[in-house]
Amino acid sequence: MEITSLVGVRLDVKTNAEAVNFDVKAKLEERERKSQMVVVGFSLSLSTKPSIVKFEIEGTTTLTGKDAEINEILEVDPETKVPYIFQKIYQNAFTAMYLLSTILGAPPPPSDLLFSKKQEASGEGVSVKMGEVGTVDVKAAKEETSVSRT
Repeated sequence: MEITSLVGVRLDVKTNAEAVNFDVKAKLEERERKSQMVVVGFSLSLSTKPSIVKFEIEGTTTLTGKDAEINEILEVDPETKVPYIFQKIYQNAFTAMYLLSTILGAPPPPSDLLFSKKQEASGEGVSVKMGEVGTVDVKAAKEETSVSRT
């Protein structure tokens, strides 16, 4: 995974909210396809309600492996309505957002926001390197208890 842009903005200094919901907007775009390789661009925007912090990440991922396995990981998970590839992208992007939230003194996004039980079984023979597939709008809210910071 290659992150080309990473932004974290603290919108409010209040961190004593009872619960924080994260709204997610995502975009995937296939940029290149060859035999046994697909390059996908992505953008991910997470914002909180109440408005405390916003994270924006853009980059690319390169999938390599057998064409059938690549196509499987590009499919949409019927449970979450999110492409399996995006779940893997989020796992990698989460680390960067977590570090930014720590620096900003803001609540971090949940690590399992886009997680699916089938995720582990999907795409076992595909190597994922960061790079975007079709357009996907994801609306997800995850309740997260805030941490009091002094």
